[in-house]
Amino acid sequence: MEESQELALTQLRKSVEKLSSSTEGYDKPTLMRFLVARSMDPVKAAKMFVDWQKWRASMVPPTGFIPESEVQDELEFRKVCLQGPTKSGHPLVLVITSKHFASKDPANFKKFVVYALDKTIASGSNGKEVGGEKLVAVIDLANITYKNLDARGLITGFQFLQSYYPERLAKCYILHMPGFFVTVWKFVCRFLEKATQEKIVIVTDGEEQRKFEEEIGADALPEEYGGRAKLTAIQDVLLPQAAPVTLTNNNV
Repeated sequence: MEESQELALTQLRKSVEKLSSSTEGYDKPTLMRFLVARSMDPVKAAKMFVDWQKWRASMVPPTGFIPESEVQDELEFRKVCLQGPTKSGHPLVLVITSKHFASKDPANFKKFVVYALDKTIASGSNGKEVGGEKLVAVIDLANITYKNLDARGLITGFQFLQSYYPERLAKCYILHMPGFFVTVWKFVCRFLEKATQEKIVIVTDGEEQRKFEEEIGADALPEEYGGRAKLTAIQDVLLPQAAPVTLTNNNV
């Protein structure tokens, strides 16, 4: 298995060079994520890697991270919380959908998604990101109304994970899905890869709720969801200063 992985990595590096780019500075765990995301096909993984490099360069400033000042309009709703680590050791990002409203500035919302994903991953790296870190997501649909519906925003989040954060999602739990949201979710699923859908759990009954609480762990789960942790808005979480820069310049 190790020998086949090394061969695939070598072929990936060569394929990236043929696309006038380079894998220099990117370690094995990072490159392996792209290979796994493309079923160990070096050519497809190379294209995905180069597309990611170009996207990253266009989305993130030279500092390596998106400053909070650029996404303040989204942060002020305090709709994304950062908890963790879970029992499995992953950072936990929680989206309180009842506090979300479709953005009038789609470009800025995309920046906010990148900010949230980058900071979540960095929070699980202790300032020493190695390239293979994953995250657990919780989307809470409790008390949402039609004003909170934003299929485009949900699709953007999942598509970013699929295209630009390959193999970063360990699991995604969806809580309190109301009946009127089922049609929206079916539409969103049309844009999700099979591998992504397999990582999503819609919690609908007591047994699934019990498993959800057990898998997350009481130390990571906020009190409002049956745990012992304090609910913490993502902007209130302080990270080691070097963590976001290391992560975004190299291995996201």
